[in-house]
Amino acid sequence: QVQLVESGGGLVQAGDSLRLSCAASGLAFSTYAMAWFRQAPGKEREFVASITRTGGSTYYAESVKGRFTISRDNIKMTMYVQMNSLKPEDTAVYSCAASGVALIRASAYPFWGQGTQVTVSS
Repeated sequence: QVQLVESGGGLVQAGDSLRLSCAASGLAFSTYAMAWFRQAPGKEREFVASITRTGGSTYYAESVKGRFTISRDNIKMTMYVQMNSLKPEDTAVYSCAASGVALIRASAYPFWGQGTQVTVSS
């Protein structure tokens, strides 16, 4: 049974940093591309960042480029996103996902975590 469990969310002030983690089990982690998506209240889910199987390539949404850094540790079967210079518009539930290919379409990802709330106050 595939499980993706996010952690690290919380309430922070604008300009602060957070690091989210996504711990995976039940899958051959190193053979999956991974991604972060987020969904704010009343909005559609949006792509945040993705990383290829080896971590050799990463992709970011324009809204987070230069502030967020995605990474992974295939030994620990864990993916991370370091979020710096957080803004109130970053407030959302952040979910991790696994797929065979590092695409930006949510529909390409068959496995999802439950999500962790990130709230950025102004």
